[in-house]
Amino acid sequence: MTFWYAGVLAVVLFFYGAAVYLVLSYSLTRQVEDNLARAADTIRQTFRRDVQGITFPPVALDLNANVYAQVWDADGDLVARNMPMLDEAFDPSVLDSPTSAYTSVVIDSVPVRVLTYPLVTVPEGEVVGHLQLAASLQTVQEARRLVLVLLIGGGLLAVAMAAAVGWTTAGTALRPLDQVTSTALQITRADDLSRRIPLDGPPTDEVGRLVEAFNETLERLEGLFITQRRFLADVSHELRTPLTAIRGNIDLIQRLGKADPESLEAITSEVDRMTRLVRDVLLLAQAESGKLPLAKEVVELDTLLLEVFKEAKLLSQDRAEVHLGQEDQVRVLGDRDRLKQVALNLVANALEYTPLGGQVTLGLSCVGEWARLTVSDTGPGIPQEELPHIFERFYRIDRSRRRSSLGGAGLGLSIAYWIARSHHGRIEVASEPGQGATFSVWLPRLTDGSAGIVGALKAPRADPLAN
Repeated sequence: MTFWYAGVLAVVLFFYGAAVYLVLSYSLTRQVEDNLARAADTIRQTFRRDVQGITFPPVALDLNANVYAQVWDADGDLVARNMPMLDEAFDPSVLDSPTSAYTSVVIDSVPVRVLTYPLVTVPEGEVVGHLQLAASLQTVQEARRLVLVLLIGGGLLAVAMAAAVGWTTAGTALRPLDQVTSTALQITRADDLSRRIPLDGPPTDEVGRLVEAFNETLERLEGLFITQRRFLADVSHELRTPLTAIRGNIDLIQRLGKADPESLEAITSEVDRMTRLVRDVLLLAQAESGKLPLAKEVVELDTLLLEVFKEAKLLSQDRAEVHLGQEDQVRVLGDRDRLKQVALNLVANALEYTPLGGQVTLGLSCVGEWARLTVSDTGPGIPQEELPHIFERFYRIDRSRRRSSLGGAGLGLSIAYWIARSHHGRIEVASEPGQGATFSVWLPRLTDGSAGIVGALKAPRADPLAN
């Protein structure tokens, strides 16, 4: 990065210096030429031609000390000059030029700029001689040499300083990136997602935002891995219990030498329990990945609620009173079986935590564009610190308040949460310790204006567990 920066700067300075040098050279040379042209014009206006040849007023050639003049007639003879020591033409090669011309020559190791100007009579237009004017370019060369040294020296110094500053700046800017890379490699090698990258600079610059984003990614990955480990541990625990019961009953059958009906019934019950667990885990995995196939049909929620109410009375086994509260006529678009599963899961959860003689109330109402299905109980309630976690997989509230006869694997609420989300709805809970809990499922209500698009949204129903 530093080499590229220094290289680009060097190229820019090269072209800039070349432009400055050429413009300066042209400007200084042009000043000399303009001075020669003004002197030539002055001399041209004062010359005369008579029988004696070309003549000038006495002060015609008294020019600036930096301008030297020679007058040559048509025969090539020197007839006037203001520099006695030089008898030869400044530039003999252009002495017979019909037009004015600028040339550069070296006289006695001194570079000079020469203007050769033809002397023409008016009005005849006859060339009667040539005027040559010369001015030293030594000052111009010194100025160009000084500028060239300054440009080269200054350019090299600027490139060196830019390289040093660029190296320091790049090192400072990239050092946090090296730290990010080193930390990432250490995390990969040690499998330690609890480590974080320290932030030394301001959090608002590019590197600070990168470090914060990387730390947030690590935090999320750590949470995912912790959840995965907890999920595997919970599944293992839930499977171990029925497997232990099955193994114990099989050992009992082997000792007795015959199939005991109670043992077979216990084995069948535990197998069914394992089957439900596997089905629920598969369903939850499909829902969380967004691959849960759902039917899209018009569902009469009031009719569905009546079915759930009847099944809830059977599940309660007279240990809790099940009531039907407000019941509006509401239609939604979705999968009837899955929505019924949501309601049954909420009812089973309410019955699990409702003490003997308690009440469970089901309700259905319209709230604007939403349908609200509620399941309320008179149980001990849910502590506030546990409310954010009740929809997590295998999460259970204090086991001392569980009813073992209705207790599940802790997947019912999580499945209900994801099915509600798959229907573009949501599920909420309101609870106070000692005052029971109310679960509310919000689903987009199917209004008369949206009934016309139902046919386009319908799809064949499929069982996600069919495979």
